[in-house]
Amino acid sequence: MNEEVKMKYDGKDFLAILKSAGKPQAWVIFAHGSGSTRLSPRNQWVANELVRNGFGVMLFDLLTKEEDEIYMNRFDIDLLAHRLLEATSWFLNSKFYQREPVAYFGASTGAAAALVAAARNFETTLLFAVVSRGGRPDLAGLESLNQVFVPTLLIVGNHDTEVIRLNEIALEELPDAKLVLVPGATHLFEEPGTLGEVVRLTVDWLHQHLEEFSKKNFEEKFI
Repeated sequence: MNEEVKMKYDGKDFLAILKSAGKPQAWVIFAHGSGSTRLSPRNQWVANELVRNGFGVMLFDLLTKEEDEIYMNRFDIDLLAHRLLEATSWFLNSKFYQREPVAYFGASTGAAAALVAAARNFETTLLFAVVSRGGRPDLAGLESLNQVFVPTLLIVGNHDTEVIRLNEIALEELPDAKLVLVPGATHLFEEPGTLGEVVRLTVDWLHQHLEEFSKKNFEEKFI
């Protein structure tokens, strides 16, 4: 499946791209970073690789074209998190969703939005993991970071010095998180092989915590 659909909330129309190959083992909802869209080549490539590894993916725009022209909107984490929650709600009530577990994949400011959304929505969705690529998790704020109880992977290029520092700050506040530095990578992971390493780390993280999530749900239901 590779389908573009229209979502409507906040009185506005948003376009989303849904991809899967057969029945997915879980869905990954992307939260794009500042100035990026569902058509971002990097996230499209990562999304296609996740589909190849058995996941379904949903990519959508957090802001309308007009909203994105106002630079500060790209850093309005409350707004971005709200939009992510609205899109998640739309998806969970759509024909595409069949009670599979869900993960968030955030980049740049989208990572902060994903963490705020995870903190606010932990008990109402089958959310099992969050992955941040070159993200700004620090922008989620102390209160939200302390309330993210799903396993969170922070991926940063080892040449992205300032973002490493900001991720280390967030790491101290997240209850269940791991920081991994990708050798030779800068902020956008444009260097050969570095985005492939992001995919490898992401797939491993999702598989590990999907298995733990499924086992926990089975035990709670039957034991």
